Amino acid sequence: MSNPSVVGLSGNITRPSKTRAFVDLIVQDIANRHGLAGHTYDIDDVGPSLGSARSARDLDARAQAILAQVIAADVLVVGSPTYKGSYTGLFKHFFDLIDPSALRGKPVLLTATGGGERHALIVEHQLRPLFGFFEAFTLPTAIYATDKDFTDGVLRSEPILKRAAQAVGEVAVQLGNRSGVRLAAE
Repeated sequence: MSNPSVVGLSGNITRPSKTRAFVDLIVQDIANRHGLAGHTYDIDDVGPSLGSARSARDLDARAQAILAQVIAADVLVVGSPTYKGSYTGLFKHFFDLIDPSALRGKPVLLTATGGGERHALIVEHQLRPLFGFFEAFTLPTAIYATDKDFTDGVLRSEPILKRAAQAVGEVAVQLGNRSGVRLAAE
């Protein structure tokens, strides 16, 4: 691949967004460590055509471009705020528009945010099965952060930052296993 990339997608529909900031922090860490291009989007970036799209061809040009970047990414970082124990509806709808084989084998780092610890299993009971359907390779370490882990919209919790670093380290193994991707010297 001539331009390896890491792409982040946040299921948040509001700005500013702790979820987007969290996803972007991880995307930039992966990009910097491994010499990849990094891009982060949220559902708001996809735009209004998403809500009425019944297939990918119904998306406007900007939304189709984001969808294409997600599919072409060498690594995908996804995150959603927790609503009633699950990811957001538009986040799921975005992935409903992707061909089931398009993400096969793609490394996916799972993240989520929520108001408290009671929603922590969203990554294991909602996100991991979603990407299992696509036969994507979800990294072993998933990360969940609560409101208290952020200060002024910035992730500050040392335990969560350490867990994120652990997950980012798992990306290196996957990149090394994919043909055509060269890792930058660390």
